[in-house]
Amino acid sequence: MTTGIKDVTHPLDAASVMALLPNRPRVLALGEPTHLEETLLDVRNELFRQLVEREGYRAIALETDCLRGLVVDDHVTSGAGSLDEVMERGFSHEWGALEGNRELVRWMREHNAGRPAAEQVRFTAFDSPTEITHAESPRQALMALHGYLASHVEAVLLPCTAGTLDRLLGADERWSDQAAMRDPSRSVGRSAEAVELRLLADDLVALLDAQTPHLLAATARDDWDRARLYGRAAVGLLRYHAHLAGTGPGRMVGLLATRSAVMAANLLAFAERRPTFVFSHNLHLTPTAGTMRMEQGPVRWWSAGALVRARLGADYAALAIAVGTIHHRGVDTPPAGTVEGLLHAVPEDRFLVDPRGLAAALADGPPAVRESAYFGYFPLDPAHLELIDGLVFVRDLPGE
Repeated sequence: MTTGIKDVTHPLDAASVMALLPNRPRVLALGEPTHLEETLLDVRNELFRQLVEREGYRAIALETDCLRGLVVDDHVTSGAGSLDEVMERGFSHEWGALEGNRELVRWMREHNAGRPAAEQVRFTAFDSPTEITHAESPRQALMALHGYLASHVEAVLLPCTAGTLDRLLGADERWSDQAAMRDPSRSVGRSAEAVELRLLADDLVALLDAQTPHLLAATARDDWDRARLYGRAAVGLLRYHAHLAGTGPGRMVGLLATRSAVMAANLLAFAERRPTFVFSHNLHLTPTAGTMRMEQGPVRWWSAGALVRARLGADYAALAIAVGTIHHRGVDTPPAGTVEGLLHAVPEDRFLVDPRGLAAALADGPPAVRESAYFGYFPLDPAHLELIDGLVFVRDLPGE
C-alpha cells in the first residue's frame, strides 16, 4: 500500500496548498483532529502568515465565540485594549490561554499597525456563544442589535423598546444554568418570555434586512456587518435554548445542528467581504455529516463545512490535519495499516498530501480506521479522503 505515497507529498506551505486547488477559494479551512495542542497552532500560524503575505487572504476565523471575537478584531485593527485583556476577554473555551493564539493576535496587530483599513487583516470568530455545558444569554446580541437599529431607523418601525427586551430577558443566570443541559426542565428556552423574544428577534432581523440601503448609506459597512452578526447570534441562541428545553429524541441533534448552522452562516457572511482562512476541529470543517457517540447513542448532523460547501462549491476548500503520535495523551506510533501509519513512515516531520493521489495509491488495499483511547483525538476517517482538498500530516505533537 505504500507504493506511490511519497509521490503525492509536498512541502507544507501556501504555494503547495494553492497548487492542489483549481482556484483561490473564498473560504479555505484547516481542521485539526484534537484541541489544545500548541504544535498545531504553530502550523496554523505559519500557514496563515504565508496566505496573507503571498496569496491575498485578509481574515482568519477561529472556533470561538463570535461575539467575544469582536474584542480581538478591535485590538488587531486599532490597538484597542492590552494584549492581556484581549486574550482574557476575546476568547471562549479558554482558548485565550494558549500561547499559539496569543502569538497569532500579536502578529496580526503588528502586521496591521500603520496600514490603511482596506489592507488590514481581520480577526473573526465563527462559533455560536455556547459552551459544552451551557449557552449564553441572548442579552448582548439582542440589545446590541436593537441599539444599532434604534440609532438609525424611525422608532415607529421598531417592534419593541429596549425596556421590553430587558424585561423579557430577565436575569442572565436563568439562561446560562448548566443544569439545563442534562435537565430540560431547568431551561427557560420554551418559556412564554423566550417564545416572545424569538418573535421579536425575527422582527429585528427582518427590519435590519428591510433597511439595508438606508443603513449602508448612514453607517459604516463594518457597523452593519456587526449588526448582522448580532442578529445571527441572537436568533441562533434563542433557537439553541429552545432545543435545550426540548424532551424529544431529536434534542441533541437539534443542538448540534443549530450550532453548525450559526457557524456556517457566520463563515458565509465573512466570505462576502474578503478571502478567509478558517481553523477549527475537523468535525466542523470536513464537508460531510458529523458523527459523535453520546450517552443516548450515535448522533449525526451536517457539519458547518458541509453547509458552506453546499452554498459555495469550489469556493470552499477543506484541509484536514492528521497526526502520528501524541505521546503525552497516550497516542503512540500508529499502526502500519492506517493512513496515519503509512504517512508516519515518510521521514519528514510535516508535509502536505494530495488526498486524491493518496486515495489512488491506496486503491489496492484500503487502510483501516485508527483507534484511539484518548477521547479528545479523532483519527482520520479514510472514507473522507476524497471529500477533502488537502491533507496535512504532522509526525508528533510533543506537548509541553
